[in-house]
Amino acid sequence: MADLAAQNITARAERALAQAQHRALRETLAACGAEVIALSELPGHPNSVFTQDTALVTPEGFIRLRMGLPARRGEEAWMAAALQELGAPEVGRISPPGTVEGGDVILAGAVAFVGRSTRTNDAGVRQISALLARMGYGIRVVNVAAPSLHIGGMMSVVGEGRVLACDGVFPAGFFAGFDVITAPTADFISGNVIALGEGEVIAERRNTAAIASLAEAGFTVHPLDLSEFVKGSGGPTCLILPLERG
Repeated sequence: MADLAAQNITARAERALAQAQHRALRETLAACGAEVIALSELPGHPNSVFTQDTALVTPEGFIRLRMGLPARRGEEAWMAAALQELGAPEVGRISPPGTVEGGDVILAGAVAFVGRSTRTNDAGVRQISALLARMGYGIRVVNVAAPSLHIGGMMSVVGEGRVLACDGVFPAGFFAGFDVITAPTADFISGNVIALGEGEVIAERRNTAAIASLAEAGFTVHPLDLSEFVKGSGGPTCLILPLERG
């Protein structure tokens, strides 16, 4: 495999365990009513399992992104081809010198939450904001600081008008109009969960603070062991690319 540091992977994954964990995620999604489409990893790109980063799917079609991590360049074209084969039109793309990774863009109703990070630069923020503004989204931008890699490690949409957000990392008024469930900022995926529908989510099982906050708010939480993907600095939402939402 390629150099771990270049791939931002903290430790080599155990192959059989990673496959079992990914299978458990797919099975949980399917059991909760999702249609799951599985792609084979792009050869030479171990991070291609984190499909969320490669494109942004909107109601009008998908936006081809541009990876901020150089070792991931090429995944964008791979995902674009897969989406086009599924019938999704390309409605925009991020061009150099801009970089945008999908973990830094969260669509919530008529609002687009965008993270400016080490993976999504100023030029990328301007480009993605312009594309989404033309679709009618209101843009809200925040700087992403350690320990998070993307805004998706700091927050997740968990229902209509509801978000899970790490405490103390967002400016006042950032979530105006939303009901906020807070969780302590313990690590880089403290705010990272998959919404399955009203009142139901998937969380990495070690994300105990978020699980407790969500349970207290009345959510049913499906805790999954995703340890081998955490080694690649990813959480649950990083492993999926929603094409449609019910």
